[in-house]
Amino acid sequence: MPQLQVQPLALSDSQKVWVLLGVGLGVFMSTLDVGIINVALPSLVQAFHTDFPTTQWTVLSYALVSSGLVLGATRLGDMWGKKYLYLGGLIIFSLSSLLCGLAHSIEWLIGFRALQGLGAVFISGLGLAIITEVFPASERGRAVGVIGSVVSLGIAFGPSVGGLLLDWSGWRTIFLINVPLGIIASFLIVRVVPPSIRIGGKQQFDPFGAVLATLTLGSFGLGMTLGQSQGFGSANALILLSIAAISFVSFLVVEAILEQPLLELSLFRNLQLSMGLLSGWLAFIVITGVLLITPFFLERVKGYSMTKIGLLLAVYPVLTGLISPLAGILSDRFGSRLISSIGLGLMIGGCLGISTFDAQMTELDYILLYSIYGIGLGLFQSPNNSTVMGAASRERLGIVSGLLSLSRTSGGMVGVPLMATVFGALVASVIPGIDVSVAPAEAIVVGFQGTVRFAALILCGAAVASVIRSSNRKPVHK
Repeated sequence: MPQLQVQPLALSDSQKVWVLLGVGLGVFMSTLDVGIINVALPSLVQAFHTDFPTTQWTVLSYALVSSGLVLGATRLGDMWGKKYLYLGGLIIFSLSSLLCGLAHSIEWLIGFRALQGLGAVFISGLGLAIITEVFPASERGRAVGVIGSVVSLGIAFGPSVGGLLLDWSGWRTIFLINVPLGIIASFLIVRVVPPSIRIGGKQQFDPFGAVLATLTLGSFGLGMTLGQSQGFGSANALILLSIAAISFVSFLVVEAILEQPLLELSLFRNLQLSMGLLSGWLAFIVITGVLLITPFFLERVKGYSMTKIGLLLAVYPVLTGLISPLAGILSDRFGSRLISSIGLGLMIGGCLGISTFDAQMTELDYILLYSIYGIGLGLFQSPNNSTVMGAASRERLGIVSGLLSLSRTSGGMVGVPLMATVFGALVASVIPGIDVSVAPAEAIVVGFQGTVRFAALILCGAAVASVIRSSNRKPVHK
């Protein structure tokens, strides 16, 4: 049976704006929370009289749940309707935020953070699907651009908002701030988001695929995390990554056999969708990797204070957030291929310029070249996301939105250890056996320059995938 293509729900312009506000507020809340918790880790160590490795599980529990369950959760969105699952995600996220703020031990906080991750699954996984249902193709780029702007601004403001809240009123408020935001977002979703149109025919959930997907993504995420801290040759990392590989192969076999799988593998025959996901995944490897190594350069080579480093790190996410809506408008008018290609070109050029930084770099140099990089990211991300969502049929909007979310999280999982390994190897090439934490400035410069050039090479791969994507414009069929 052919799948229905994406047709917008019949809403007035003002109704669509309110939908965008409701969905955007939920996405902003979940994105802001990621940056806030990272800033709060030292405070949590002191508050609960525990150690840093234990406290890191407040981050890991959230990340493992939110990435491991994304395919199953978004498939349910396709089956049961996206509005009420998104609303359920907001309620779970808000309630668990309240519980986090009231936690009396680190163990309870870790558990409540896992519950928060469950709410985030539906928020991040179904937000774009709702936007795609509501906005027609001629307006979709602008709407997706606004959501991209919200994500970037959440990332940029998370550390600064977290720092202010920690200074003013302590760690509990970094969670409690989500409660009023969640109530407002939930009210808007109830009032303005229309129910999804149900697709005819009986749809069944694939429990085997859901379990295997969760096992694959959870094992991969935890294995990559332990690999960074214990080394990828450690027994724990090797066992977990082996489980992820076996589970992934098993998942592919099961999905190929079942009549109604969790993830239809035939989706990836469409180059517009599969290459869009690939180029986005490669871009997020670079985004997380560059974000990882830049503070080393600013602190060890330039000697900047943490306050100045935090402000400088916010330069490109803010610009990305400001450019994303404009990129969406331009892609609606001129096509996503041209705008996303220009964006990737600016990102590559920005990386090549950044790779020339040394001890003589000025703050103006930093702002100029990271601005080029951030503008390029804004121009690439929104048209790419819009193209991927536009390639999906209505009954697969949820799962495709989940795949986009997964491309971001898995790109981060790969980008951090990959770039850290390249950075460490290049630093050690100057002074064999030295650790980056104690390496002299000249070694950090060599490592930083070479790693950013490697990032530019990865972006060239994303550009190739983007060109291949643009050569296929057929809709996704079953």
